[in-house]
Amino acid sequence: MTERMFTFLGGATGPWRVARIEAVAGDGLERVARLDVVNRSIGSPPTSAKWVLRGVTSSERYSTRHELDMLIAKQPALGRPEATSAALIPVKKSASWWRLAQDERRAIFEEQSEHIKIGLRYLPAVARRLHHCRDLGDRFDFLTWFEYAPSDSAAFEELVAILRRSQEWGYVEREVDIRLVRDVAA
Repeated sequence: MTERMFTFLGGATGPWRVARIEAVAGDGLERVARLDVVNRSIGSPPTSAKWVLRGVTSSERYSTRHELDMLIAKQPALGRPEATSAALIPVKKSASWWRLAQDERRAIFEEQSEHIKIGLRYLPAVARRLHHCRDLGDRFDFLTWFEYAPSDSAAFEELVAILRRSQEWGYVEREVDIRLVRDVAA
């Protein structure tokens, strides 16, 4: 079985150089120089880690069969050699979001905000993986990891801007935008 737990270690080591950390809503995270992404749970993080975020991959919870089939068909793999730009965007939604029933959240997520429809327009340029962390007792509900080539940076900025203007984002009470660059050996 593939490990579903991912640990994001912000500190002084890791293959990803932190270009910027910006608090979009609510409190930010401490500035760090590097990010390491580990595909397992880490009991005791290294002393060089200033912060640790954990998330679990899961099923696509708000997708219909048709939407899921389209996502699978267009979604590229992570770790592509040309995808040396990345973003880690931790998000915490409000209590009012979580008081909604599943079908009510789905209606806001897709029927009103068109989250999946919008995201599909940016595939395969932008690869993504969603990590759930609400039930882990962490500071965030979701950690979204994006990878893309530097030539697709403008498309990624457009994607994020459109999603942040949606009705769904009215329920976001904390969001941190962490931009990263994978150093390529010369």
